[in-house]
Amino acid sequence: MHYLRGHSIKDYITWYQTGQLVLRGREVYPEILVQKFDFMYPPPCALFLAPVSWLGQFGMILVLVVINGAAWITSILCSVYLATGKRGRQHALLYFVPNFIVIVYVWSNFLLGQPSLLLLALMLGAFICLRRKQQVFAGTSIAVAAAIKAFPVIAIVYLVYRRYWVAAGSLILVLAFLIALPTPFRGTALAKQDLERWTSGMLLRYDEGGVAQRAGRSNAWKNQSIFGVANRMLRHVEYDFRWAPHTPVYANIADLKFSTVNTIILGSALLLGLVYVGVMPRRDKRTPETDAIEFALLLLLILIFTPLSFGYLYVWLLYPFTVIVQRMMIGAGAGLLRWTVAAVALLALTIPNPRMAQTYGSVFFATLLLFIGLANELWRLKREKIPTEPRSLLPG
Repeated sequence: MHYLRGHSIKDYITWYQTGQLVLRGREVYPEILVQKFDFMYPPPCALFLAPVSWLGQFGMILVLVVINGAAWITSILCSVYLATGKRGRQHALLYFVPNFIVIVYVWSNFLLGQPSLLLLALMLGAFICLRRKQQVFAGTSIAVAAAIKAFPVIAIVYLVYRRYWVAAGSLILVLAFLIALPTPFRGTALAKQDLERWTSGMLLRYDEGGVAQRAGRSNAWKNQSIFGVANRMLRHVEYDFRWAPHTPVYANIADLKFSTVNTIILGSALLLGLVYVGVMPRRDKRTPETDAIEFALLLLLILIFTPLSFGYLYVWLLYPFTVIVQRMMIGAGAGLLRWTVAAVALLALTIPNPRMAQTYGSVFFATLLLFIGLANELWRLKREKIPTEPRSLLPG
């Protein structure tokens, strides 16, 4: 509708222009010291956009909207299947409640043209493949997601810990193939340049100014990752960064060194990682019920520790909320309800005053509360010594 009315088409124009650059054999990533990247995703993603951009702006938008719609439906169905362990139609609340909570994030993905729904569908598909002992397909699914937007590769830590060696190996091999895929289309020199510039400008760039190609903005109020929240609350950096001349505004409650903030972030990662490992049941005590919570916790950790985590990415909460609704329907512990209500309340704060609420990490802390609630629920199930039948279909 925005395109037909002549309004801004948000990120769709970036995807179109990037695809056109690939089709014309032009540079996708400029010199880092000369210009920031308009397109921040990995080189394989740029290649994927090339044939779609050949359809023109309207054709490309139409295709991407259809893909997002299909990914949304797939994510809903996969979420319900993983949460219940059953095929076929389930209780209406499992479909309605989670979608009602995250509908704003769903809408923003369609409005902006972001691929978060597609990434969620790929991750949930990987979990289903793990459940069915199809490790090659699980690793492949995560690799495709990482080729589109790098951060899902974090899941390899989980695969290694749970000893999904085949899945981890296939993730590495398929991702390596996808990284090399632009070479025959772009030529060796240009493909190598793309990879080097993207790696140095995005993957390996984090300093006092910010993360990757979003210096300033990565510390601003929209970034709800632990990197954004910790830096703007614990350092004297702007929370409403703009390139145009303006009066700086701050929201920090402390003025720590950059290195100290990173130590806190690292310590938080270690703490939450240990909690995650601690609540996981042993391999002989795993069931589809516990696996559903375990997968939800993994998605929440990825959201928390992704360096750039803007609003549209929180459509990933669809699956954790589906698991929570399922737990409530079968008589979960009262603790889970309390943590969930608190998390939803924090998310609701973004409605009347999104800027100030998110400045102080309302979405980040909501995600953290969901992690605590689900971790506590998994720990409760673990302590109850769930019978080994029905056993999880997953090894490890």
